[in-house]
Amino acid sequence: MSWSMLLSLSNPLSPALHRSLTLKPTNYSVAPTACLNVDVRAPDSLLHETRSAEIIADEKKFIVGTYARAPVVLSSGKGCKLYDVEGREYLDLTSGIAVNALGHGDPDWVRAVTLQADVLTHVSNIYYTVPQVELAKRLVAGSFADRVFFCNSGAEANEAAIKFSRKFQRSSRPDEKDPPMEFISFTNSFHGRTMGALALTSKEHYRSPFEPVMPGVTFLEYGNTQSAVQLIQSGKIAAVFVEPIQGEGGIYSATKEFLQSLRTACDNAGCLLVYDEVQCGLGRTGYLWAHEAYGVYPDIMTLAKPLAGGLPIGAVLVTEKVAAAINFGDHGSTFAGNPLVCNAGIAVLDKISNPTFLASVSEKGQYFKDLLAKKLGQNSHVREIRGFGLIIGIELDVSASPLVDACRESGLLVLTAGKGNVVRIVPPLVISKEELAQAAEILVSCFPVLDQGTKN
Repeated sequence: MSWSMLLSLSNPLSPALHRSLTLKPTNYSVAPTACLNVDVRAPDSLLHETRSAEIIADEKKFIVGTYARAPVVLSSGKGCKLYDVEGREYLDLTSGIAVNALGHGDPDWVRAVTLQADVLTHVSNIYYTVPQVELAKRLVAGSFADRVFFCNSGAEANEAAIKFSRKFQRSSRPDEKDPPMEFISFTNSFHGRTMGALALTSKEHYRSPFEPVMPGVTFLEYGNTQSAVQLIQSGKIAAVFVEPIQGEGGIYSATKEFLQSLRTACDNAGCLLVYDEVQCGLGRTGYLWAHEAYGVYPDIMTLAKPLAGGLPIGAVLVTEKVAAAINFGDHGSTFAGNPLVCNAGIAVLDKISNPTFLASVSEKGQYFKDLLAKKLGQNSHVREIRGFGLIIGIELDVSASPLVDACRESGLLVLTAGKGNVVRIVPPLVISKEELAQAAEILVSCFPVLDQGTKN
C-alpha cells in the first residue's frame, strides 16, 4: 500500500464517575497554563521556594519512592517548551524520555484525543472498536509485520514478545519434548522493569534486588557476531532480543553486519529475531523504524514510547508465522488498545510516517550533531558524540549528572544514559533548528561545571 493510500484511511472521530478523596488541604495552587508567546511572570523567590517545596514534600509523603526526581514541578507545555509551577520556561530535549515525539499540545493530537474521549474511551477487548483496527492497519501497512498485538507499555510489549516466542517454538516443534526456550540479550540492553523484561535487561543493579528473575537468558557483548551465532546454533534459543540502537544503554548503534548475521543464524536455527524499538523506533532516527536503515527485518518488533504521543500504549508487531502460533486466551490486557489511545496513535503515526517529516528529522539530527562536534569536539571531557536522527549521545569521561543539573538550572532539560556518563538527547521530533542552536549554546555554557567537579 502506498503512503498516499495509507494516509487516506479514515480517521474515526466519533459525566465521569468521580471518586471522593479526603486529603489534607494544601495551600499551593497550579500556576495559570503557560504557552509560547505569552509573557509568564514568576512570583518572588520566596513564593517559588514555598510552592515547589510543598508539592515536593507532599510527593514524598504520598507516593512510593521509586524515582530520584529532579527538583522541578512541571505544570504545562507547548511545542518543545515546558513550564514549571512558577512559569519558568525550559527547552525540552527529553520529550518525556522519547515519548512526546510531536511535542506538547500538538493541535492534531489534542483534537484526536478530545473528540474520541467525547465519543468512546474504553470498552475492553471483549468487543471490536474502530480505532484499534485502524491503527493496526496503519502499522501493518507501514512495516514488515502482518499482525499487531496492543498492550500498555514497552515492558508489556517485551513480556508479550517473550510469551509469543516460547509459544511459537512449542507450536512449530510439536514433536520435540524440550523445544528451545532460552533467550539471548546483550550488554547495555534495557527492555523494561517487569520480571520477564527485567531478565532481558543487562544492568545488574536493575535485576539483583528482585532475583530470581526469569531464568534462561544469556547476555552477550553487543555487536559480537561470533558469540551470538555460536549460541544460536546450539539449538537452545527461542529468540534473540536486540535494540537496533540502545537508548538507556548509552546510544550505541548496531551495524548492518551484526544484524544480518543474527538474521541468518536465526533463520538457520528456527530462532526468532526480536527488535526492541520502544525508544529508537517511530521516526526518531529519521526512518519510520530504526532497522530500516540496515535493511534487516525481524520476526517481532516491540514499540511503545512515542506511539500515542504521551498516552500509555505498547504494540507487538509480528509476522504471520508468529501470529499463527497464538490462540484465543494465550495473552490479553484489559486496557490495551482502547479507542482513546488508538485514536491518538493514528494522529501520531499519520504525521510521523510522512516522508517529508522523516526527512526533516534526519536533517535536524545531522545539523545538531555537526553543531555539537564543532562546539564540543575539542572539549577534553568529550569522548564521543554519536547516534543518528534525533537520538544522540554525548559520552563524557566523567559523570554527566553535574552537567544535566547545570543545564536544568539554565533552562535546558536533557537526560543521562549508559553508566551515567552519557548525555542523552531525545527532543521532540518537531523541534526547530533555532531551538537546537539554543540548546547547543546552553550545553556549551554549562560544560565548565565538569571542570569544577574534576578539581573537587
